[in-house]
Amino acid sequence: MGSLALSRTEVMDQPAPSIAGEVARIAREQLAPLAAGIDDGTVYPAEVLRAFGAVGAWSSHVPQEGPADLRCAIQAMAAIGEVCGSTAFMAWCQNTLVWYAANSTNVKLAKRFGDAFSTGRVLGGTGLSNPMKSFFGIEKLKLKGRKVEGGYIVRGALPWVSNLGPGHYFGTIFEREDDKGTASGGPRTVMFLADCSDPAITLTPCKPFLAMDGTGTYGVQFREVFVPDELILADPAEPFVKKIRAGFILLQAGMALGLIRDCINIMDEVGNPLGHINRYLPQQPVHFRDLASELEAETMALARDPYNEEETYWRKVIALRLRAGEASVAAAHAAMLHCGARGYLKSHRAQRRLREAYFVAIVTPATKQLRKMLADS
Repeated sequence: MGSLALSRTEVMDQPAPSIAGEVARIAREQLAPLAAGIDDGTVYPAEVLRAFGAVGAWSSHVPQEGPADLRCAIQAMAAIGEVCGSTAFMAWCQNTLVWYAANSTNVKLAKRFGDAFSTGRVLGGTGLSNPMKSFFGIEKLKLKGRKVEGGYIVRGALPWVSNLGPGHYFGTIFEREDDKGTASGGPRTVMFLADCSDPAITLTPCKPFLAMDGTGTYGVQFREVFVPDELILADPAEPFVKKIRAGFILLQAGMALGLIRDCINIMDEVGNPLGHINRYLPQQPVHFRDLASELEAETMALARDPYNEEETYWRKVIALRLRAGEASVAAAHAAMLHCGARGYLKSHRAQRRLREAYFVAIVTPATKQLRKMLADS
């Protein structure tokens, strides 16, 4: 696989459609036969994820001499999402892991993990669900840490972290127990890479979900884990999170765009046999084509400049993510109604798409959190 991997320079020299096109080909040929197994939890598609990395799916958004551009990464993720929403979610996990490492000022960390993450040789995810909620006053941080020589000792537990397994890494945040910060500024926080192979870190399989059980999702227990300085992404974490937050959220649009496209495909597929009765339904494929085009255009415009610090830009990112989640549920709901009884079969992907769409609407930041963020901003 290593011989097939593209260098970062080669990836950036390619036009975006070539990467997305290669990703789409792999998705059709290698991912499609696995989609049902990924959904029911019997398959974790590690080799397909590495194949995507080999053609540049995880490296196009790495900053180049300052600026970063998320458009190709989102289009590649959408191509994956047209086939399998679970894998599109894992693609987002991998892309965010790359995003964290690429934006860290820790030179040793970037040198050690940059290419490994961006080529897919090393897989992993993001443990920022709880921290993202804590920064907006919804939860308290679940991980605690204290400074020791050469690093930190971390304890606590995260209930759900995805795209994990042996040898995987993920980025997350702990609160300093030994440095409570100022009364106005709150506790000091540190962002780091967690190594799933550490014997003091325990991965516990989660109870079965409504969908997407093959996404490598575990509860993660930290039992006095030593985190060396070489694994620190940012200390303090807050300025770093403010820098990467728009990219974190914008990349999720790839999940929504891919799912909506396939829901349109599903409606089109039943157009001939059921069109005579489906024309009485209020939502038609043309409505979702127009909506998808609008969402894609807005996403691509925002994805050109993920480091934009203007508050108006940040509000646009939040509002777009909210619309994308709601549009996913609406499109999947319409696809089910267009299919009728045939879509109610367990073997039909329309019902899988509906279950996946609910995940797009509830994954952090969920619909209710996004609405709170807009109200507070």
